[in-house]
Amino acid sequence: MSDEADGDEAATDGGDEVLRASDIGGEGPPIEEKPYKIVFEANKCFGAGKCAEVADNWVMDVVSGMAKPEAYYIGEEDLEENVRAAEACPAKKDAGVIHVVDRRTDEEIAPDPHGDGTLSVDW
Repeated sequence: MSDEADGDEAATDGGDEVLRASDIGGEGPPIEEKPYKIVFEANKCFGAGKCAEVADNWVMDVVSGMAKPEAYYIGEEDLEENVRAAEACPAKKDAGVIHVVDRRTDEEIAPDPHGDGTLSVDW
């Protein structure tokens, strides 16, 4: 078995390299248009609904009982509400499963539990 990072360390891809936000998902729209990206750990969402309470971009799926974003790539006008959603998420012992990333710098803006901008996914 390979060594995996525990919840207190930056996420890895199963090897020794740190997983970057740009490693996840497609390229998306031009960065100039949508400079922020949502990385959502849907497999760890338990449907508390806090994100949907504070952000219009987040809705609760009636069938699955889980949250989901309407858009994964966002502009400045949607940044604040998605940061609120990431910070409100109680999953992973309040570290959240919604991550807002600046595509220009590849740094996690929220929730940033490590305090250093590294992506805090737990895969």
